[in-house]
Amino acid sequence: MKHEEIKKNIITGLCIALGVIIPIAFHSIPNGGQIFCPMHLPVLLCGLICGWQYGLLCGIVTPMISSLITGMPIPPMLPSMAVELAIFGIVSALMIKYANIENEYLRLYASLITAMVSGRIAASIVQALFFSMGQTIKMLAITHFVTCLPGIVIQLILIPAVYIALLKTGVITQQHSNMDDIDYYYYGETDEEE
Repeated sequence: MKHEEIKKNIITGLCIALGVIIPIAFHSIPNGGQIFCPMHLPVLLCGLICGWQYGLLCGIVTPMISSLITGMPIPPMLPSMAVELAIFGIVSALMIKYANIENEYLRLYASLITAMVSGRIAASIVQALFFSMGQTIKMLAITHFVTCLPGIVIQLILIPAVYIALLKTGVITQQHSNMDDIDYYYYGETDEEE
């Protein structure tokens, strides 16, 4: 158990570092951060791999460190982004662990989509209520759901590929609790008997 916690701490630290480093490459592209959402990738992965506590930590700490080091996100955007990423980390972790979906891929995509929608709705509400700077709900919805469509597509392709690769190589273990573990042992025993 102690070994698992150390591994999760290391992975979380790595995800925070990637969440600061990766967006730097996109800041040279006009509106690159809003379009491609590069900080979202490591936070969602952290939640899926390490659990909700680590996903929450990664979601809050990453934008804060990035803002201090690179100036992005800018201070008025920081609270809504921290809320958005924190919810990404929490929801992705809880869904991958507890969603009653037997198929590995469907559970993974359901976890990602639920986390993305929940986080974006929360960020829109926070921004509209406290930091809207004259923006309407419609403008915020466009920013959080339309402008970032390329980033959403990248996340839905890249995150499952990385997550499944890490599972298959044994770097991480499954976070969920359903019949897959039983199926694994059942088929393993059947193969041995044959």
